[in-house]
Amino acid sequence: MTDEIYRSPRKRGRIAVLLSGRGSNFRAILAAAREGRVDAGIVLVLSNKADAPGLASAREAGLETLFLDPKLFASKEDYDAAIVRELDTRQVDLVCLAGYMKILTPVFCRAFKNRILNIHPALLPAFPGLHVQQRAIEWGVRYSGCSVHFVAEEVDMGPIVLQAAVPVLQDDTEESLSARILVEEHRIYPEAVRLYFEGRIEIQGRRVFILG
Repeated sequence: MTDEIYRSPRKRGRIAVLLSGRGSNFRAILAAAREGRVDAGIVLVLSNKADAPGLASAREAGLETLFLDPKLFASKEDYDAAIVRELDTRQVDLVCLAGYMKILTPVFCRAFKNRILNIHPALLPAFPGLHVQQRAIEWGVRYSGCSVHFVAEEVDMGPIVLQAAVPVLQDDTEESLSARILVEEHRIYPEAVRLYFEGRIEIQGRRVFILG
């Protein structure tokens, strides 16, 4: 991380959502935008999976969707460069990852530096990666939760915008803990997007400051 300061724009924004599955966080952001809680509109929903349920939800909502097949590209970098071109064509301001099961290459991260948000179902920097709820239970932590963070080249290590804590109960399973965390994900992800387009997010190195 560098010491440069970045401040999010105050404007009505254009969002692209990337997903690989059902896209429940996509639906939470869409609801917030259409209810006027977020000053932005979703201009594209893109997936690396042709049968992603989230794509079907987006079509039903009247949004533009796009499936890009990773198998048609020579490398991960070529694939991400193609996505960047699609986003640039649509003048996308902010990319929201909503269960997008691909690690972004430096090509993508640098093209949209400080303009990619992700939601992770743990209290980062604890438990990056996959199967985090089960790992939280196995470690015996008393609290888990979720984190909205900017995406950097280090996986799950970008600056943290918002977090929500969820108690880990003694009889929790991976499924029961995941379900309670998901409720908080749907709350704080749209809130982070709202703050971004209100111009209230400032990044200084690894720290995020909420202005105003």
